[in-house]
Amino acid sequence: MVIAANAPDFDAVTFFMGGPTYIRWHRNITHSLIAIPVMALVTLLVVRLLGRKQIRWLPAFLIAIVGVASHIVLDLTNVYGVRILLPFSGQWFHWDMTPIFDLTLWAILLLGVIAPWFGRLVGSEIGEHKGRPGKGWAIACLVLFTAFDYGRLVLHDRAAATVDSFLYSGQKPLRAGAFPDENPLIWGGIAELNDSYVSGTVDLRERFRPNSVVRYYKAQRTPVVDAAMQTVPFRRFLEFVQWPIWQTEPAPDLERATRVSLIDLRFGTPSTPGFEAVATVNDRGQVVDSAFTFGTPRPK
Repeated sequence: MVIAANAPDFDAVTFFMGGPTYIRWHRNITHSLIAIPVMALVTLLVVRLLGRKQIRWLPAFLIAIVGVASHIVLDLTNVYGVRILLPFSGQWFHWDMTPIFDLTLWAILLLGVIAPWFGRLVGSEIGEHKGRPGKGWAIACLVLFTAFDYGRLVLHDRAAATVDSFLYSGQKPLRAGAFPDENPLIWGGIAELNDSYVSGTVDLRERFRPNSVVRYYKAQRTPVVDAAMQTVPFRRFLEFVQWPIWQTEPAPDLERATRVSLIDLRFGTPSTPGFEAVATVNDRGQVVDSAFTFGTPRPK
């Protein structure tokens, strides 16, 4: 039975921090608007102490603010998101434009590092001495970076609008979303209906086929699910999850017990979960164990 709630190198992180701790503190107050000047000042102090050189504090501070703010904006563009209103609100904001790890963006950044170095190397060989060979490359990479992200935004909105434009079993979506793939022309489309979620691939090079979607039916809340929701892993995950799917099934290791799981459709499916909170609840409604994992796909 499946019930919907209304509400990456992760193995090492799970070992050292624990899943609920990671969800709570990853991209926490340091990624909020109120922390931007603080983080910028900390950056300047580190540069000053390690570099042991005098710096022009006001210009450097303004540049550091731009750098910290740009980091937060980049985190906003991906599917994970940030809580920019902390400590006043724990709401997550995410634009779902780029994967958490985007090879194209990393290639652009790498170009900005390698190209100036290569230019200086060539210049030294032929005896040319130019002032700042990296400035032009930095501007070019910034333009490429911005253009790529803007293109991703346009394609994301198109994919989400495509999913939202169809009826599914006669139902109009309550909301629709699109989540990035490595290929900017391919997106994971999701729509919430009155009684279910539907999920399918949106290939912008082809016509979307609504009859090819996978459907996950909603179900009634049960005491077993309510018991699981009281545990720390579930409470922490419920603060983060955006497209939640609950699943209940007989527990494999305990007789007359129920395994309850909660996933986020942004990161997986019930058969191949990404982030997942799990709990075992016995026949008396008591939670035997609970945990949060970063996803070990199970066979269908």
